[in-house]
Amino acid sequence: MLLPDIDIVMIDDLSTQRYCSLFNLPTQTTYTFIQGDLLKLDLKSIFAGTDVVIHLAAITNATKSFDNQEQVEYVNYTTSLRVAETCVATNAKMFLISSTSVYGTQKSQVDENCSSDELNPQSPYAATKLKEEVMVKQKCLKEGLQGIILRLGTIFGTSPGMRFHTAVNKFCWQAVMGTPLTVWETAYNQKRPYLDLVDTIRAIAFFVTSNQFNGKVYNVVTLNATVKEVVNSIQEFIPNLKIKFVTNKIMNQLSYEVLPAHLNEENFIFKGNLKQGLKDTISLLKQVSHESKILSF
Repeated sequence: MLLPDIDIVMIDDLSTQRYCSLFNLPTQTTYTFIQGDLLKLDLKSIFAGTDVVIHLAAITNATKSFDNQEQVEYVNYTTSLRVAETCVATNAKMFLISSTSVYGTQKSQVDENCSSDELNPQSPYAATKLKEEVMVKQKCLKEGLQGIILRLGTIFGTSPGMRFHTAVNKFCWQAVMGTPLTVWETAYNQKRPYLDLVDTIRAIAFFVTSNQFNGKVYNVVTLNATVKEVVNSIQEFIPNLKIKFVTNKIMNQLSYEVLPAHLNEENFIFKGNLKQGLKDTISLLKQVSHESKILSF
């Protein structure tokens, strides 16, 4: 465990049914779990005496956010606002977990120093994340909030509560189950940022231990890859893949790399590996494979 000897309080309404995330937690620390809604709980009493708040709570499915736009904006923004306000009141430090989906640039590469024109969210989810970022920055500048913003790439890698609604994990699931990989028509050769879950945890631990809550934005990205490159890597483990090209509301002609410039300046080294992440995920599922022929590991 990267942060032993700490007390962890977890808050979740369990609306996504991820009860399994609480199974067999590491024993090096102590835990308290509160099942509840961030919009209703007395956060000030919960945050009292807390050093750091890692704000992960959100409705996170970008594609489906077109169908529940008002709910996504209200829930995600309002919970972030309540958390930020309570962190100011209790002097707790705050992580706002954002997304590299706030970018939408015509350039081949983009980093945290980009112009506002290159922040062009392609979904209601991403647009709300950008709005949350602005709010947190203002509270850091004007109200003394000690916070930072992490723009995460699309997560891959295994965990007890892992989900399969984003590209890499979804492709692994489909490949193992013998169903065609559903790829957006415009996305096959587009570059996008991906993040190994291992690097996500390491980045959070880095900021906690270095106490750098400076109000800045940090891209957290293990690698940039095209969907074709991801599919080819999966094919090394499951050779007989099929692909079905589909349409989606987020489709566009944009292809760009997101660079973690600010973390590079801190000499943070990303250690994640796409092929290892794919191998680990496929290995978890291989006992229930359908028609796929999975190569021996």
